[in-house]
Amino acid sequence: MGVDEHRGKAPKSVNAAVVTISDTRTEADDLSGKAIAELLAEAGHRVLRRTVVKDDIREIQKVLRELIEDPGVQAVVMNGGTGIARRDVTLEAVAEFEEKRLPGFGELFRSLSYDEIGSAAMMSRAAAFVTEGKVVFCIPGSEKAVRLATGKLIAPELGHLVWEALR
Repeated sequence: MGVDEHRGKAPKSVNAAVVTISDTRTEADDLSGKAIAELLAEAGHRVLRRTVVKDDIREIQKVLRELIEDPGVQAVVMNGGTGIARRDVTLEAVAEFEEKRLPGFGELFRSLSYDEIGSAAMMSRAAAFVTEGKVVFCIPGSEKAVRLATGKLIAPELGHLVWEALR
């Protein structure tokens, strides 16, 4: 079965959650989380939950565990904490949840990012994986980066990814 056939069988709309990891943002000024939610909605997906959590391993793990256990949530888009600064701990927090990595997501994101920002793209640790039948994305927290990742990669392929994760 080819990619077009797979996409044809995939759901057109996916239930997602958006998590912003930041020590400084609040739900009121979370432009990146808002941008992700808007782009997903424009693509026909539903955002069931948006939240902001501190750059803290235990807090990130707690919210991800809640979302994995929520039967309504099919995908999670986490933004922030994917750089190389000392406080960037998102990938360390989610590592224990990873069942199947999607290395192509990070590779594609960095390639697209390189076209926009040059060699600084190498500092992004954007990643995606499947856990317990759900797809989780970890992307940088800048509004420009979330628009790139969500608009070019996540939103267009989300139904297909969720369908594959559940097969």
